[in-house]
Amino acid sequence: MCTTCGCGANEVKVEGKTVDGSATPHENVDATEDRGPVQYREHQAGGHWHRHADGTWHSHVHGGASAHAERGGHAAGALAAVHDHGVAPARRVQIEEDILARNDASAARNRRFLADHGVFALNLVSSPGSGKTTLLVRTIEQWAKRTPVAVIEGDQQTSRDADRVRATGAPAVQINTGKGCHLDAEMVSHALTHLDVADDGVLFIENVGNLVCPAAFDLGEAHKVVILSVTEGEDKPLKYPDMFHAADLLLVNKADLLPYVEFDVGAAIDYARRVRPGLQAIVLSTRTGAGFDEWIAWIERGAADARAQRQATIEALRRRIADLESRLARHAEPERT
Repeated sequence: MCTTCGCGANEVKVEGKTVDGSATPHENVDATEDRGPVQYREHQAGGHWHRHADGTWHSHVHGGASAHAERGGHAAGALAAVHDHGVAPARRVQIEEDILARNDASAARNRRFLADHGVFALNLVSSPGSGKTTLLVRTIEQWAKRTPVAVIEGDQQTSRDADRVRATGAPAVQINTGKGCHLDAEMVSHALTHLDVADDGVLFIENVGNLVCPAAFDLGEAHKVVILSVTEGEDKPLKYPDMFHAADLLLVNKADLLPYVEFDVGAAIDYARRVRPGLQAIVLSTRTGAGFDEWIAWIERGAADARAQRQATIEALRRRIADLESRLARHAEPERT
């Protein structure tokens, strides 16, 4: 998570506009802004953390030593670069837990919103260069007009990937994370306010290319889908187990290159299933289209389930309303003598 990578925040932009307070750093944080850099202070028993206007984090432990973090510390992990002069390990663990608890609360709100609208949301995660965007573009094209599609794109900089998606006709919102190395649930929440996600549709969230931090952050998606290209090496699931453990589907991409690279598909899938027993895997190629029928069918099943759950909720509400109306009608009937 961010407490080990030290990625930066307060640089998040959705569709080119800076998002204020997109990710608050810790519990009990006071944030003030005077149109300059946001300064955060964390108050804690025996001391407090604060962030200087130049981006440097510093702690004051009342009656004790202090610690500081270099410029660029992440708001959802600002202690990553902390030089431990007085921060107890238990306190560090507590902060990490609080960060994820805050994120999980936002993710739960996102999940409720998506469920209420029957939207099947997938969080696409991988290392850079795995072919996520090319896979996404081909998926949208092959999905055709089954149901509406919308996309949230996550990158540190540029809108190149969102532009490629928009060229297919699908609506897309670009999140630029600056120094941040992953999306979080609050960023997705902001993006959803800029995106017209149709009822009973599919939402693809293309995360920042990274096999570490995105594993820890729930965005409110139905499933994480991890993409591993054959050019990366079959041992990636063993090297980056958290990501593969968090995923519900493994896509082994760029299968058309198998004759030209040393990559053992069976071993890669076996390693992934050591980390996540029973993990479903699909081998495919965005260039030739091999495996896409299976991938599209997998999406269809998930989208159908999301629509069915929404319809079941609607029917349950209708029955509840009808029952209440019946009770009110009986209560309003005059007494017979």
